[in-house]
Amino acid sequence: MSRIGRMPIAVPAGVTVDIAENNHVTVKGPKGTLERTLPTEMEIKLEGSEVTVTRPNDLKKMKSLHGLTRTLINNMVVGVTNGYTKELEVNGVGYRASKSGKDLTLNLGYSHPVVMTDPEGLESKVEGNKIIVSGIDKEKVGQYAAEIRAKRKPEPYKGKGIKYADEVIRRKVGKTGKK
Repeated sequence: MSRIGRMPIAVPAGVTVDIAENNHVTVKGPKGTLERTLPTEMEIKLEGSEVTVTRPNDLKKMKSLHGLTRTLINNMVVGVTNGYTKELEVNGVGYRASKSGKDLTLNLGYSHPVVMTDPEGLESKVEGNKIIVSGIDKEKVGQYAAEIRAKRKPEPYKGKGIKYADEVIRRKVGKTGKK
């Protein structure tokens, strides 16, 4: 059995999980509501304040779907209780970000500023040279952060561009061992 798939998902107080036919799961919590249709092969049960996922057999596909289904439900529960955030850092002379309403304006050395509008359900904040993307859906938060980063990826030598706040740029080391 999958180590991840067999772990039960604890449902905290204030969160409701509804499992409809065809494994359509709805999770409601203090931060909002998430819905998702999961693979019909998996059996999802709500027992008290725990959700369990079981698989029908030990085929390779079923094993991978088992862990995936459990992780997706867990991400939904965590999203409606705590939410998710990604932090990006803007580095470079003249590179800056600003926010007005739902528009994020990036000045990244191009001839014109790049304007991005926050997708539905996500929010971005600018604090100095940091951009903070937050929301309840883990996939959407990660995707929007990746789209922002793609506007100017960090270059490998001086690190100019947009990078994840915890990302480390590794520099080439020559024969002398000095950077």
